Amino acid sequence: MTGNVKRRIAARIAKMSDQIVDLTRSLAAIPTENPPGRSYGECVELLKTELENLGLPSEVIDVPGGGEHPRYVLLSGIGSGSTVFLHGHYDVVPANRAGQFDPIISSGRIEARGASDMKGGIAAMVYALCALQSEDLPGRVELVLVPDEETGGKLGSGYLFRSRRLARDGIGAIIGEPTSGVVWNASRGALTLRVGIKGRSTHVGLQHKGRNAFEGALPILYALQKLKTKVEKHRTAFGIEPEEAAHSILMLGGEVVGGHQFNTVPEHFSFTVERRFNPEEELEVEKKRLLEVINRASPDNVDVEVNVIQEGGSCATDADGELSRALVESIEEVTGKRPPFELCPGLLEVRFYAQRQVPALAYGPGLLSVSHGPDEYVEVARLIECAEIYALTALKQLQRGRVMPSNYSSRGR
Repeated sequence: MTGNVKRRIAARIAKMSDQIVDLTRSLAAIPTENPPGRSYGECVELLKTELENLGLPSEVIDVPGGGEHPRYVLLSGIGSGSTVFLHGHYDVVPANRAGQFDPIISSGRIEARGASDMKGGIAAMVYALCALQSEDLPGRVELVLVPDEETGGKLGSGYLFRSRRLARDGIGAIIGEPTSGVVWNASRGALTLRVGIKGRSTHVGLQHKGRNAFEGALPILYALQKLKTKVEKHRTAFGIEPEEAAHSILMLGGEVVGGHQFNTVPEHFSFTVERRFNPEEELEVEKKRLLEVINRASPDNVDVEVNVIQEGGSCATDADGELSRALVESIEEVTGKRPPFELCPGLLEVRFYAQRQVPALAYGPGLLSVSHGPDEYVEVARLIECAEIYALTALKQLQRGRVMPSNYSSRGR
């Protein structure tokens, strides 16, 4: 890529910097809280209008199964052939203080729910695509904006994956998650179970006639606690900070429901099991192990039901691959700093691309430390930097990666 191309892209994005900020603010003002999935239509309509005003095409896909809160996927793209995807989710976790959907600009920051995770990343991607319109692309750059990432992606990226509309002709994907300045080239997998125990309710004085669901759960909880001590000795070889975060995770009781009165035998008790496993571990192996422990520990006279709330495999993309080099070079050119590669501590939608053998990385303007919190924000300067980085990375990857190398090592689990 010539210096002239870089300068052209940087100049276009600098000229559109106010628009990037305005779009971030406008998106953050829409309460796309998930759950339950409200205001999705309003958000997609805003994005569709923005794209059309920029001369970019748009396609809205109505995802079946949304019920009273319809789900929509928005696609846009330029060029044809081998494709680099710019991928983002427009849903946000529910607000945890008043006023979070009233964006404020202060001290060079946009403060609002979703500004960091990841409406700022979406705005940067929209304008990265816009900045590439005037270039003679040796392939295609496609924008993919989805709902429901915060609840597992079933009616967003999962729908595109199942309908085989995700990653067509893909040679790379960048997801604009709040990575705090590092590149996430690996992602933990997740398996969430809800274990429910059915009992029989009665007055405490007649407990011999009832069946205590809470007490029925105790042997299962004890067995899972023993498994937890074994599981959490496992460490990943991928980089992650702090060092303590390298351990595999089994968390019990994130959600606990049971009983309704202190002097009544509880007829129902349930708890969640959250298993976050490293890229060295396999989803099906860990799922089988959990279910076997629960089955063995369940008392014969206890009615136990296990439901899978979410499951997603771990994955990793080669840090020496074409896409990784393209992204790191672009970050260094724009910021002057070479970013490290790290394992994302959570679940990422890179897994959907990995299952299609498309290398995928996460890098965005936001900070993980403030995402989902009461004081979420994104730095305006980082929005502008990331728009330029996304455009440069896409162009580099199209120029270099039209044919995937035979030793490509991204893996989906």
